[in-house]
Formats: sequence, C-alpha cells, structure tokens
Amino acid sequence: MKKATLTSVHPVLPVWDVSLAMAFYVDKLGFVLAFSDVPKAPTYAGVRRDGVELHLQWHDPKEWEHTVDRPMLRFMVPQIEVLYHEYAARDVFHSQTALRDTAWGTREFAFYDPFKNGLTFYRDL
Repeated sequence: MKKATLTSVHPVLPVWDVSLAMAFYVDKLGFVLAFSDVPKAPTYAGVRRDGVELHLQWHDPKEWEHTVDRPMLRFMVPQIEVLYHEYAARDVFHSQTALRDTAWGTREFAFYDPFKNGLTFYRDL
C-alpha cells in the first residue's frame, strides 16, 4: 500500500476581527498577507512568514465571554535571539515574556496575540 505524504499544516486561529488580526500579524510580527476572502471586512484570511502560513477565521465575539481554551502554537526558529529582539522592538510582549532556557532542552519565549491565541517561539539547545 502506498503511503501519503504530509507536506505542511496551516493552523486556523479564531479571531473576532480578521482585519485587526491581519494588521497584528503583518505590522507587528512581520508576516505578509497571503489571501483574504474579501477586500473589506474579511471573515477568513491567511498570513505567511517564511515557511509558515496561518489562517485567521472570524468567530462571534461572544465566544470570548466564556473561558475557552485557545490554540497554543509552537514555531521553531533557529535564530531565536534575533526574533526575540525583533519582537521586543515591536512591543508585542506581555509582562511575563522572557527568553529562557527550559528543562526540556529549548530556548524560547511566548506571548498571546490580541485574541488570546498563544504563540511560542523556540529553538533546541
């Protein structure tokens, strides 16, 4: 039996405002707009940086009124220190964000996007 090959994954992040999410990922995190379903007031869009593509999907703002687990994404970044300083200069960190070495053998930092989706950037030690 022939085996199928998986080549990539494009996580879909829930957001209550796709335009605001696009602006955050493009202006603050250095992604570029890959596509959007419509030019004005999109409900679905994709952003890309290097080999990573994320999809942003509108969800009713009422969903954020309840405690719901949001996605936590981990991005492997060989030049973790360079990215840390890039994002520090763009003022995207929360008060707990720090570049640190972990007990599981990574150097990493993390923060949340404006929609409480978790973003962790790391490299192996």
